[in-house]
Amino acid sequence: MVTAIVMIKADIQHIPEVAESIAQIPAVSEVYSVTGDFDMVAMVRVRSHEELADVIPGDLNKIPGVTATQTHIAFRTYSRHDLEAAFALGLNG
Repeated sequence: MVTAIVMIKADIQHIPEVAESIAQIPAVSEVYSVTGDFDMVAMVRVRSHEELADVIPGDLNKIPGVTATQTHIAFRTYSRHDLEAAFALGLNG
């Protein structure tokens, strides 16, 4: 599984509609409105890196109102459960 964190700039007057459209893409698990240099963050999960080319430039970037994106690929995923287990190992040792 490949996880991509996509930072999205959008036409400010259409952020709710853009977010809804992005959320409808099957590979997108979540869309967040955020503060800072970008307007939204989308979590994209696909089986292979090649699929990112279909999802990000092929689908997400073509949504009307999306003006720019920046994509970050996750190397590893740490869940809350994983982190709690790691800290517990350190405390018990």
